[in-house]
Amino acid sequence: MRKTKVKVHPYIPNSAPEVKQAMLKEIGIKKVDELYNEIPSKIRFKGKLNIPDGIESEFALKRHVETILAKNTSCVDNLSFLGGGVANHYVPVICDEVNSRAEFLTAYAGEPYEDHGRFQSLWEFQSLMAELLDVEVVSVPTFDGAQAASSSIGMIRRYTGRDEILISDTTSPDRLAVIQNYCHPMIKITMVKHNVKTGMMDIEDLKQKMTKNVAGIYFENPSYLGFIETEGKEISKIVHKNGGKVIVYADPISLGVLTPPSNYGADITCGEIQPLGLHINYGGATGGYIGVNDDPKLVQEYPWRLFGIDKTEVEGEWGFGDVLYDDRTSFGNRETGKDYVGTASALWGITAGVYLALMGPEGMKEVGTVIMQRSQYAAKKISGIKGIKAPAIDSPFFKEFIVDFNKTGKTVSQINKALEKKGIFGGKDLSKEFKELGQSALFCITEENTKEDIDRLVSELKNIIK
Repeated sequence: MRKTKVKVHPYIPNSAPEVKQAMLKEIGIKKVDELYNEIPSKIRFKGKLNIPDGIESEFALKRHVETILAKNTSCVDNLSFLGGGVANHYVPVICDEVNSRAEFLTAYAGEPYEDHGRFQSLWEFQSLMAELLDVEVVSVPTFDGAQAASSSIGMIRRYTGRDEILISDTTSPDRLAVIQNYCHPMIKITMVKHNVKTGMMDIEDLKQKMTKNVAGIYFENPSYLGFIETEGKEISKIVHKNGGKVIVYADPISLGVLTPPSNYGADITCGEIQPLGLHINYGGATGGYIGVNDDPKLVQEYPWRLFGIDKTEVEGEWGFGDVLYDDRTSFGNRETGKDYVGTASALWGITAGVYLALMGPEGMKEVGTVIMQRSQYAAKKISGIKGIKAPAIDSPFFKEFIVDFNKTGKTVSQINKALEKKGIFGGKDLSKEFKELGQSALFCITEENTKEDIDRLVSELKNIIK
């Protein structure tokens, strides 16, 4: 009987039988299973995993993956009006050119003396973001915006010594789920109501819930539903009077035209850097940012890496390195660390830095203005269709707005399926997330959506609704 030939992976030398045996002999066991003796037998999987056989040929593997990918329809093939957290913004070619360089693409952790260029690049990202946010301290990117929001809440809990956080009830459901997971069981979450007509935070409800146990408030501006919260100063005043802190989650692409949250009282500004030169890639690339002013006590609460610049021993030379590395992070204090820090999104920080450097203040103002103008145009044209109201909430908005389909006799799902047949991704269905809105969808307009694109959407909606 022929023996099955053992396949040795060319890139995994430990897969060679003789190497495996030498390793087992060295640690004093005969087979790998002995390593798992401490795991009770009854909870070990003893069957055969239902997975396909390995593909040995690189050519065959490439073709297999390409066949799977070909089933997808992308924003290259379709017009997209989807948002809700990740949007189809334009990515300048230089962003991909720089982040694909080997010294960035293959870098992981590193130290200042061996990774000077990467540290400098991330310091540049922090500096550019600080200018955009009008703050003084920004961390390297977290895993995503939801983690940035969660970490920010942890920061003000430790800063104030209080264990309750108020959160606006118009917060992104996905982001809220991450925050709830992060806060449980240490931090109590209390939701603050909004005005159903304007979407703005209910100030009276905020005042009633602002107790001495509240560490602060978290709200999004622009909100998940697109509207701009115009009561930021009043909210900050109420919270600060009670000794709390204010966290505002802001879309950085909006800050070329909207007032930075720090200017209306935010102690922490956080958010998602995906709009700054990162492709959507089926839901990512993503990276979160956290920005504060130079309050040493608050800076001490950063769990994430901070890169700073300082003079070296050589006259006229500057160096880049970690700030308060062992004092703040779990790298220096595993058991007593303020928060756990793991793999983040440094590569996307470098990419966002390239984007911001390329755009400059005027470029950010221009792209923000274009988005404002086109989203206003889209809302006006869509609201001209019989039975549709856009925006559904009477407030100024940026990039995203709610479209009310309740009087059309059709569900958002039906409308989106019809649009997809025409090569258009419609708005995000809100009927399950915000049931009080009924059959409504969140439409997103970016600089990628031209007037012709919007007119085509309106034309197709008219045909579907009639």
